[in-house]
Amino acid sequence: MLDYSALRAVSAVVQTGSFEKAAALLNVTPSAVSQRVKQLEERLGIVLVARGNPCTATEKGDWLCRHMENVGMLEAELFEHLPALVDPAEPEQRVTLHIATNADSLGTWFLAAMSSFARGSSHLFNIAVDDEDHTAEWLRRGQVIAAVTSVEKPVQGCRRMFLGALRYHATASPGFIARHFPQGVTAGAIGRAPALTFNQKDRLQSRWIRQVFAKDLSPPTHWLPSTQGFVEASLSGIGWGMNPAPLVREHLDSGRLVELIPETPLDVPLYWQMNRLAADRLVDLTREVAAVAKHHLLG
Repeated sequence: MLDYSALRAVSAVVQTGSFEKAAALLNVTPSAVSQRVKQLEERLGIVLVARGNPCTATEKGDWLCRHMENVGMLEAELFEHLPALVDPAEPEQRVTLHIATNADSLGTWFLAAMSSFARGSSHLFNIAVDDEDHTAEWLRRGQVIAAVTSVEKPVQGCRRMFLGALRYHATASPGFIARHFPQGVTAGAIGRAPALTFNQKDRLQSRWIRQVFAKDLSPPTHWLPSTQGFVEASLSGIGWGMNPAPLVREHLDSGRLVELIPETPLDVPLYWQMNRLAADRLVDLTREVAAVAKHHLLG
């Protein structure tokens, strides 16, 4: 039999980041939480919680936490139909949905989908941000229950739905263009002009260069892990970058930003992948994600 008081203790420690906060959430003492976690780890012979500041889940701990998400959703569904089962003395247990998305989706359209869903749901969100080529790995490791990803192949145990393509434009300020491309945007000039790169996983600039010039080049770069920061840096003339079309459309229309080479967008297809066990109970979430994506992405 599963000891759900111990499973909830592990989940609460990971969710809050400490044994003390988990105790407050569960309305028990910190020593009770510690004992439950320790006994479960000893029974399984593995470490579930990496002690630290904050406490985090191990790989096996992540899988346990995703199981508790599913249990929480099942219980919420059951209590809807049988409210007499709810113990008024017990603290309210709200399910936190762990979801991964890329920063540019979060900065352009994804938050609107979450907001629309949240207005009719008691669920909470824990949104992780990673490169669109890597968010699927969060699903494979059991760290999230759903993800926005550029990976087309379904992750094992997940359902996949095409959302559309997020369009990017290679943009810079008119002053930057004048300084760095006086003879036009050539492969040689691109190789010398400072670019903007989100982090080491960001391949958008390289993909655009390969698409336009059929070459692999490594221009000097500024590292800037912020979607809005990319736009601001482009406007200020620090470098050129791949900016999402929804964020730079007005700047392009006004001339504050210009495309390095007109009519050379880079379209990145995006997919919604969700754990099969949760998919049927989160139909409304998937519906909101699909509806908002249809409005903002290219079909």
